[in-house]
Amino acid sequence: MAELKEDKLVVPADKGTAKKKVSVELEVDTSVKDLGPNPYAKLIHLARAVDSWRIFPRVFITTYIILLYKCVIWYMNLPSPTMEQSGLISIVVGAGAAWFGLYTGSSKKSSK
Repeated sequence: MAELKEDKLVVPADKGTAKKKVSVELEVDTSVKDLGPNPYAKLIHLARAVDSWRIFPRVFITTYIILLYKCVIWYMNLPSPTMEQSGLISIVVGAGAAWFGLYTGSSKKSSK
């Protein structure tokens, strides 16, 4: 094993830091180790199944549809809607386009 030697650096008074290049040797063990069966394989399989069923996006889009329906029915029953009420409905309906775009654009990409 090589001995480490201490270098003496002289830093001029007008400079507060010194730079030094150092070379490092690194040894990495790349051998394959058999750790046995993965204890989380069933959990990973369940997570992939739930992901492929797309439960959460479907729950979110269903919730939005119910919200949209109730808001539109409420708005149509108003005798003379104000600008604020019209703005609320405009935002709710406009958010529907974003929700639908996210829902249809979040499908799994095929790896062909």
